[in-house]
Amino acid sequence: MPFSQKCQYALRAVFEVAKQANEGPIKIHAIAAAQAIPPRFLAAILHQLKRGGFVQSRRGAEGGYLLAKDASQISVGDIIRFIEGPILPVACIASDQQTTECPLNTQCVFMSMWKDAQRAVKSVYDNTTIQDLIEREAAMTSRADCKLTHSA
Repeated sequence: MPFSQKCQYALRAVFEVAKQANEGPIKIHAIAAAQAIPPRFLAAILHQLKRGGFVQSRRGAEGGYLLAKDASQISVGDIIRFIEGPILPVACIASDQQTTECPLNTQCVFMSMWKDAQRAVKSVYDNTTIQDLIEREAAMTSRADCKLTHSA
């Protein structure tokens, strides 16, 4: 179940805003440059994320975007569901589509497997916060710096 480019951009934008939280508001061009997001798409995505309560904006010369809540309170799953809708490995397990899309209905041997996969994927996304990703990046950077120091 691949996510849209828009969803990937939304995740990366929130991540970048969170990384810069201690620096104050971050401007669209800085988010776009740091996360390789086309600025024209980013403006619309940030507007949508603002409506969703993930970011807030400040106007003016010192303005830009800030997180609307702490990075530890925003899960990857929250953003995915906001942008994409339900997290589903296959469409037929959506509760409103079970009887209409699957000709096998309740006789489908795969249904329990699809639901297990859905629970597992949702668990990963829902239990990963933006703060977790910031910490992972810091650990990756630290390991890379360590390797450079030891190889020199």
